[in-house]
Amino acid sequence: MISTMSMANPLKKFVSCVILDLDGTLLNTDGIVSDILKVFLVKYGKQWDGREGNRIVGKTPFEAAATIVEDYKLPCPTEEFIAEITPMFSDQWCKIKPLPGANRLIKHFIGHNVPMALASNSPRANIEAKISCHEGWKESFSIIIGGDEVKAGKPSPEIFLEAARRLNIEPSSCLVIEDSLPGVMGGKAAGMEVVAVPSIPKQSHLYTAADEVINSLLDLQPEKWGLPAFEDWVEGTLPVEPWHIGGPVVKGFGRGSKVLGIPTANLSTEGYSAVLSQHPSGVYFGWAALSTRGVYKMVMSIGWNPYFNNVEKTIEPWLLHEFEEDFYGEELRLVIVGYIRPEANFPSLESLVAKIQEDRKVAEIALDLPLYSKFRDDPYLKGSSL
Repeated sequence: MISTMSMANPLKKFVSCVILDLDGTLLNTDGIVSDILKVFLVKYGKQWDGREGNRIVGKTPFEAAATIVEDYKLPCPTEEFIAEITPMFSDQWCKIKPLPGANRLIKHFIGHNVPMALASNSPRANIEAKISCHEGWKESFSIIIGGDEVKAGKPSPEIFLEAARRLNIEPSSCLVIEDSLPGVMGGKAAGMEVVAVPSIPKQSHLYTAADEVINSLLDLQPEKWGLPAFEDWVEGTLPVEPWHIGGPVVKGFGRGSKVLGIPTANLSTEGYSAVLSQHPSGVYFGWAALSTRGVYKMVMSIGWNPYFNNVEKTIEPWLLHEFEEDFYGEELRLVIVGYIRPEANFPSLESLVAKIQEDRKVAEIALDLPLYSKFRDDPYLKGSSL
């Protein structure tokens, strides 16, 4: 087993510590930022349209604020903007959820005595306030450094070099995990290995400086860096905290059965944008219930389907059962219990179809395991409201 793993995932480099960013890497701050700016800009007769999202990710709070003031031509200095908006953010710190895989990653490294540092462009007081809302986080980091504790924030390497100095570990032995381009640039300038987990969809092609780009923290393979491997994968699947989604079956792109020979039962994403933003794109599986027909095994993709280059994030469940006819309009309820792999692009339609069929086999076998089969009786599938 070990030789297969090492052949499939050759060791990139030995590291002995991990330096993590906070916002966008461990915490899902994007939604909070948008919600607050939408409300705040109304005061100036402006409408937040998210176009600055790409430009403010990873910047220091002052730089991010200056960008917004300039782009929206706000009639106030940056300092005044910050003074007004900061209390609005402070009220929301404890509403920010960890990104999928964040708690798992922290527990894993703590359990294996891997030293961790937290290095964020946010002021130290803000970092402390945010992590105090998450049990066990503060004690898990040997070192915490805020942007106000160094002369220059990311993309300067200073914050990373300071973290290595305080950990008493050579920079070349540190692995940085970052969601933003400034963070990646800072980590590389510090002479460290960098794994990028882009927080903005469809931007991974910009992260060429990183040593590896992954879709989400669920896909991190610590053994590539000489760190202990996760031990929670079961038969090629990763158990996730079960979540539910449902609605009438809608017509999709028609490509499921027509192009791929794989009849998916699409759900409308309307009203589910918040739920979708919490879950990385990829292939998942679980149980599906049709109100008039019963409960079935299910494998599903969430994301943009790079081969077809969707413009919006979609949910495309495939019920693993031969149906005699279409069931558009019927109520479909899903309980998602596990994760298989990140979304990927494919060189040909044949290779895409082959991979989807492989996903089906993985899901069918996994759903017979007691770990997953027990969710066949989830009350949500029987029509109970959550």
